[in-house]
Amino acid sequence: MPAVIAFPDLSPVIFEIDLGFFVFALHWYALAYIGGFLIGWVLILRALKTERLWSNGVPLTREEFEDLLTWLIAGVILGGRLGYVLFYKPAYYFSNPVEIPMVWQGGMAFHGGFLGVIVGAGIWGLKHKKPLLSLGDLLAMATPTGLLLGRIANFVNAELWGKPWDGPWAVVFPGPAAQSCQNVGMLCARHPSQLYEAGMEGLILGTLILSLVWFGGALKRPGFIMGLFFAGYGLSRFIVEFFRQADAQFITAANPSGAVFLGMQMGQLLSLPMILIGLFFMLRAKWT
Repeated sequence: MPAVIAFPDLSPVIFEIDLGFFVFALHWYALAYIGGFLIGWVLILRALKTERLWSNGVPLTREEFEDLLTWLIAGVILGGRLGYVLFYKPAYYFSNPVEIPMVWQGGMAFHGGFLGVIVGAGIWGLKHKKPLLSLGDLLAMATPTGLLLGRIANFVNAELWGKPWDGPWAVVFPGPAAQSCQNVGMLCARHPSQLYEAGMEGLILGTLILSLVWFGGALKRPGFIMGLFFAGYGLSRFIVEFFRQADAQFITAANPSGAVFLGMQMGQLLSLPMILIGLFFMLRAKWT
């Protein structure tokens, strides 16, 4: 049998406190969201304090950004949940609408949360007459860290696993991943696709963006960093989908690969517009 890596002894819950009438539990996924927002908040404030990064002065004050943050949090939660409902399980949730607000049961889509942030930031920016492209650059600069932490939390939760594989770093995930897999031998090993995404969407893309912001003067070309994030995330997600298990609702006896259109997974289909839009904004920033 090929060598595989046993899933580490990790719990999705960091700790819980039984208050009698209520059990408070802190999950790694919640901590990832909190950590992503806090680190992104610090990065944006640092950029807003550094005049040399901008060609026409900083686009907003600290107080204005903190006001915007409320819109962003609402956009992530509402957009992420509605995106999951509409993109991945519309039939189920239309039949069970009372479960749509139950975000604590799981089910968030990055593409939906991404659209929610765009809508929230766009409304706020127009209301306060702020430069939307520079606002988008700030948010794009802050996002990869949250993606890095979120994908690591996905790994800890043993969710969004990869396709069956028997390579040198294949991981034997517990629970449904093991039950739904038919692999050679007694163990069910898979690609740790969550870590692939953490590395590509978070570490590599984030390092590139921050390097261009702090050492390449990228914020002086409004829209470039936003475009780079769009294209970089879209390309990373498109690639990783080749190794990631398709969502269960798309897998049938007639369609075991879970493809939804022209052989593409749903994540790939949703990422293509991001790549094209990102390239447009990068070229626009370069030529203007």
